[in-house]
Amino acid sequence: MIVIKTPRQLEQMRVSGGIAARVREAVAACVRPGVTTAELGDYAAELIGKEGARSAFLGYHGYPGQICVSVNEEVVHGIPGKRRIEMGDIVSLDVGVLYDGFIGDTATTVMVGVVEPETIRLVQVTEACLAAGLAKLVSGRRLSDCSHAIEQEARAGGFTVVRKFVGHGVGRQMHEDPQVPNFGRPGRGPKLRAGMTLAIEPMLNAGRHDVRVLNDGWTAVTRDGSRSAHFEHTVAVTDDGCEILTKV
Repeated sequence: MIVIKTPRQLEQMRVSGGIAARVREAVAACVRPGVTTAELGDYAAELIGKEGARSAFLGYHGYPGQICVSVNEEVVHGIPGKRRIEMGDIVSLDVGVLYDGFIGDTATTVMVGVVEPETIRLVQVTEACLAAGLAKLVSGRRLSDCSHAIEQEARAGGFTVVRKFVGHGVGRQMHEDPQVPNFGRPGRGPKLRAGMTLAIEPMLNAGRHDVRVLNDGWTAVTRDGSRSAHFEHTVAVTDDGCEILTKV
């Protein structure tokens, strides 16, 4: 069942989304050579605590990290640990916070001294995919219009869309109905209604779309070792478009 949020609930989600966005930006600013992914996770935990919130990820189905930090070939759900960031890396940060009963979920990919044109383009096209999908989130349209726009933007850029992991409804729960694939034909799925809140999160690979999960049970990597990028916003559907709730 798709939950339509009330004006009061949307206001609460603006607050949780704002916290998630501030944490995302602050941690992204600390991504540099020599920093470990664990240090990034610890910093995020400190920031989340100062906001009076808590991580929406820690303990979720047993996940052991405060945020997800995924480097290069890691697609999503990277567990913060001993890996050190190096020049030329791309680092995806996925932040989820719970505040006043509602979740803000957001992600960005940071380039660390990247000069390789293909990698730069991968990150830029992934962010463009997010924008293309959000532009289709208007009350009265179909959900798959967003999915189709993301896939078309990715294909035009020469990249593949990850199919194993998709966007989702979000609110009091991390994953609510509906699922939001980043691929598919337009004009399908539920009709969009004002008050729907969604986490839109394109994940693009430089190579094939196939992924596998490492032995830690969480970290998803590209099967062919190619690089992957990830951007995400929590948004609310309105009659005039969508409102980004995880925007600073």
